[in-house]
Amino acid sequence: MDIAALLIESHGRVGQVLHRAVGGLDLDQLTWRADPDANTIAWLAWHAGRGEDAQVAGAAGTEQVWTAQGWVGRFALPFDVSASGYGQSSQEVGQVRASGDLLLAYYDAVAAATTAFLDDLGEDDLDRIVDTRWDPPVTLGVRLVSVISDSLQHAGQASLVRGLLQRAT
Repeated sequence: MDIAALLIESHGRVGQVLHRAVGGLDLDQLTWRADPDANTIAWLAWHAGRGEDAQVAGAAGTEQVWTAQGWVGRFALPFDVSASGYGQSSQEVGQVRASGDLLLAYYDAVAAATTAFLDDLGEDDLDRIVDTRWDPPVTLGVRLVSVISDSLQHAGQASLVRGLLQRAT
């Protein structure tokens, strides 16, 4: 298995988990909170997509799917166009109100862009520096592992919230 295939296989797990966590839920279920400050399934799914979109587009040197494909307008969230969920308040978490179909369609569009980028990678590409703000600077390989890890964590958290929701109702 080459490096592109390995990364694509690893990345593909995110969408599978998100679809199980989000699929079939209505807006009230997607925005249910285990306590007043807890993250919602809607916010976790949106944030998984936004985080991946921002980081992969940055590494690829492309425009984010969020703006390039007009998702920012479809979601119509009361945030700056660059918002991706990092550092958002509990109040802002509650402002992410979107259908499961919209959340999953956006993530699937991000995943398609990510897969297209990964498909062209070779092993030598992984050592390219993509972020000099850290010490040591971040390589593409480290960034891609981080993206997969973050996205899987958020998808898993959405699954946990779904389980809590099912037990509470």
